Amino acid sequence: MTIWRPSPRTGAARQRYAMADADRAARPERYRLGVDVADDVVERATGGRGPAELGDPADWRSGLEAYLGSAHEDGRLNALGARMAQDTAVGKLRARAAMDAHVDAHPDVAGRVIDPPIVIVGGWRTGTTYLFRLLATDPRLRGPLPAELSVPWKVAGMEPARREALIEAGGAAHDVLHLLNPDLAIVHDSGPRLPEECVLAMGTTMRNWGFPSTTRLDGYARWLTGQDFGTEYARHRRVLQTLDDGDGRRWVLKAPAHTAELGHLATAEPGACIVHLHRDIVETVASGASLFATFRSIYSDDVDGADVGRYQTEQTERWLDRALAFRSSPDAGRVVLLDVRYEDLVADPAGTLRRIYAAADIDPPAIGEMVARYVADQPRHATGTHRYRPEHFALDPAELRERMAVYEQFRLGLS
Repeated sequence: MTIWRPSPRTGAARQRYAMADADRAARPERYRLGVDVADDVVERATGGRGPAELGDPADWRSGLEAYLGSAHEDGRLNALGARMAQDTAVGKLRARAAMDAHVDAHPDVAGRVIDPPIVIVGGWRTGTTYLFRLLATDPRLRGPLPAELSVPWKVAGMEPARREALIEAGGAAHDVLHLLNPDLAIVHDSGPRLPEECVLAMGTTMRNWGFPSTTRLDGYARWLTGQDFGTEYARHRRVLQTLDDGDGRRWVLKAPAHTAELGHLATAEPGACIVHLHRDIVETVASGASLFATFRSIYSDDVDGADVGRYQTEQTERWLDRALAFRSSPDAGRVVLLDVRYEDLVADPAGTLRRIYAAADIDPPAIGEMVARYVADQPRHATGTHRYRPEHFALDPAELRERMAVYEQFRLGLS
């Protein structure tokens, strides 16, 4: 059995890692992780003004400690990864304070009425990105860009030329990721002009299911399992209200991480059209493991394919169990739920779009032209072909199907 191994690093990438090692030796405080670093992170995030700037500590302190502790104990991080982890914590706390200040200064934001969004969910690698970016080409819909999700309080109301410059400047971060690992563009392409999943704007309560996917954070993931995401989703809605231009466009969003928290999503966004994509469970887990092994190899020199396969299996099972349970909960009545099979999306994207527009009660555009234009602009495999096999991640297809039998039975029963 051949276990997954990362591609050899390029000379340019090795230079970047060497620079990070040298910087850690010179400034070790920027690379420290663990529960005992929490106060230092708060001081850095607030510029020394202290935790009062961040509001109720019950809303963020335990998450901060869980994240920093797990990054230290579980992460297996190299210097670049350790710096990223600390910077992530600092960045999320800064975003929390900035958003709160913006809303305080603009009290109308909280009462701003926005149309219920279309939200695409499902396991990792079930076609969510393709469908999301395809829908976002409809000028009546709006898919958020990375810069908008990163600093919504800056983008809101910004003069168009400055806004365009800010969006373009965000391309530097994508360039660095692709320099560190060119395989990333094959597995999941990104860029400043490509709509991105709204989980990027989440985590200001230090609760974010995206964190333990791109970094090994098993302890943090266990902590998340027992957490209430209600406040996090209320803050997510505030981001949409902040960014909304009042021009009548309807938000189209996507994030596989919402699959684990559909009840909270339904409470925050009543009337939303939730499109749940479903794919063969072996393909879902194996392709997801490939994606996140690639991500993790940027931040760690010790990524074990079997370990990633184990985590991806556990995470997928947890999310799908929760998603199925949501269907019989009172919260399910708050939203419109549409199930779409991955194979139907691939075979007949136009038919899938018609179903979505009907479910969302939106008049369909010229769908055939819309699909043809998107395919011409974003040809499949333009950046390379994503190749993976279950055995690369120590996955046994028969065992995986048996373990996920309840979900597979549900998926196969879809018409």
